[in-house]
Amino acid sequence: MANQRRTFSEEFKREAVALVVDHGYSYAAAGRSLGISGNLIGRWTRQLEDYASATFPGKGKRTAEQQRIHELETENRRLRMEKEILKKATVFFAKESS
Repeated sequence: MANQRRTFSEEFKREAVALVVDHGYSYAAAGRSLGISGNLIGRWTRQLEDYASATFPGKGKRTAEQQRIHELETENRRLRMEKEILKKATVFFAKESS
């Protein structure tokens, strides 16, 4: 049986971050008290600081910046593939004309 990924509500994440920010807990102590990794609370804290309005989008939702990066990476892969096809076609036609 495969391990299932645990999901946490936005409210839970905010309360976990509040333990560190408002109450002075360390990441590790807060994590132990909640039964999760202190590193996870650290990541949530950074997300809350960096993306206050769009924090914890979850379920595959991306911020506008992440969406733009995804689109550019997809376009980049497509262009690289087209370039490789053109290289192979050039070699093929060069052999044909010889």
